[in-house]
Amino acid sequence: MVSSMATKKVTVTIPEELLDEIRADAAERGLSAYVTEALRFKRDRDRLLELVDWLQEEHGPVTADERAAALAELDDLDAEHERRHSAGEHGGEAA
Repeated sequence: MVSSMATKKVTVTIPEELLDEIRADAAERGLSAYVTEALRFKRDRDRLLELVDWLQEEHGPVTADERAAALAELDDLDAEHERRHSAGEHGGEAA
């Protein structure tokens, strides 16, 4: 995060139990940094969904076969990530 960014204080209403969980998760980073990261993630996700909508308008919807292939590739990536993470935790070389 760039510390020289202009900031503005706002007031939001959050359910108490959610706020308690967020404060516990935010811990050292602080609530503002946590919320800023969450809002950026949400904004980026919204933009990605807009792109998906536009691509589907231009090229048609994703087929069942394309979706299955993409999910299989994600599974492979997750397995590789887990393999590397496990190797790093146990003193092995991470690629």
